[in-house]
Amino acid sequence: MRKLQLPRLLTTTLMAGSLAASLAFTAAAQAQSYPSKPINYILPFNAGGESDISARYQQSVFKKVAGVETVIQYMAGAGGAQAWSQLNTMPGDGYTIMGINLPHTVLQPMQKDVGYKTDELTPVHYFHYTPDAIFVHKDSAFKTLKDLIDYAKKSPGMVTFSGSGSNSSNNLAQVRFDELADIKTTYIPFSGTGPAVTAILGKQTVSGFNYAPSGIAHGDKMRMLAVASESRMPAFPDVPTFRELGFDLVGGAYRGLSVPKSTPEDIRQKVSDIVSGINADPGFKKKMEDGGFVLTDVTYKDMPKFMSDKKKEYGALAEALGIKKP
Repeated sequence: MRKLQLPRLLTTTLMAGSLAASLAFTAAAQAQSYPSKPINYILPFNAGGESDISARYQQSVFKKVAGVETVIQYMAGAGGAQAWSQLNTMPGDGYTIMGINLPHTVLQPMQKDVGYKTDELTPVHYFHYTPDAIFVHKDSAFKTLKDLIDYAKKSPGMVTFSGSGSNSSNNLAQVRFDELADIKTTYIPFSGTGPAVTAILGKQTVSGFNYAPSGIAHGDKMRMLAVASESRMPAFPDVPTFRELGFDLVGGAYRGLSVPKSTPEDIRQKVSDIVSGINADPGFKKKMEDGGFVLTDVTYKDMPKFMSDKKKEYGALAEALGIKKP
């Protein structure tokens, strides 16, 4: 008796359908059991900076929230671009997550080819920012922000600001502040927060646009004149915000987590949920606030609008930084 032969096209279609169903079932099963083993947390910078400090704080409560440990690894280079350019080549199973920063991942690809484009990255949560702040040496004649502005108006370009790198949040804040205060200052980029603060301590610059946590380690040697947070920070209750002083300047370096673009939607949301849980932990929250960080909870669902707004904000300042918009 002859066996019936199915047409080759029908056979191929059935096999493809079966494979698709199998993959969908596997992905659903992975998402349901996620996480079930330690998660690799890659930082695109060296140890010791704000990204590392906050990741270590997260690590201390990660198992309590997620049920598994996280292992921190470092992949420093090119201001973070070395790691971000490789992210999409990594497994998208949820067990590889990577720190991601703003404005870095918007401005870097606008400036030159860095191996990735902003929209190729998949941020799933932004959990804090370190506000920009103006510092002067403790012995400086500038006791208030008004003192500094008055001098800058009389001597255009003579107020020098140290800062962490070109086209960084510090640099953006200096450009924006010049516009708001109607003054002209000079920004001097350094290779990181440490050298920028050292420039203030050594009186190599008149002042600095640095991140607020610098005031924790060097508060006895520097004076903070104003901070770009929405309200006064618990760590610096005596320091006024720029808004209090009449300048609509709020922002800093935003830090979050990204995953490879092949990561399923369900797992992206679960990573975001884990971060929200960590942010809600009272002990973690206190550590962060005492350390000069401002917690945010920009979830995966919030990401499209958040990123759209940030790209517009940074793009509007790109020309002032000498960056040609695409």
